[in-house]
Amino acid sequence: MELKTKKVTAQKSQEEIFNFLTDLKNFEQLMPENIEKFEVDGESFLFCLKGMPEIRLVLNEKTPNEKIVLGAASSKLSFSLTGIIENADENSSDVQLFFKGDFNPMMAMMVKKPLQKFMDVLIENIEKV
Repeated sequence: MELKTKKVTAQKSQEEIFNFLTDLKNFEQLMPENIEKFEVDGESFLFCLKGMPEIRLVLNEKTPNEKIVLGAASSKLSFSLTGIIENADENSSDVQLFFKGDFNPMMAMMVKKPLQKFMDVLIENIEKV
C-alpha cells in the first residue's frame, strides 16, 4: 500500500526543515489534536492517537537536507514514512510525505483512510512551521 500527500511549501530553507524533522521532539507539534501520548526515546518516538494503538517510529535514514525516513519499530507491521524536502528558494522549501506499507488487503482497507488523514494533518502542520 502506498500513499502520498500533496506537496506543500514551507517558509523555511531546505536545511531548516531537515533539521526540524530530524529532531524527533518536533513531531509532537505536527501531530493531530487528538494525540493522547507522545514520547521521544533517542532515535525513535512513540505516539498514540485517541482510539488507536500506540505506534513507535524509528529514524531509519536521513540524507542531509533532502530526505528523512521513519520506519515501524514493530515487526508485526512493516511500513515506512518518508519526507522528501526540495529547495524552492533560499527561504522556502517544498515538502511531501510518502507512506509505504506491507499490509494484507483487509488491513489496508481498514487503515487507508485514517492513515491518509493523519498524513494530511502532518503535511499541513509542516507547512505552518
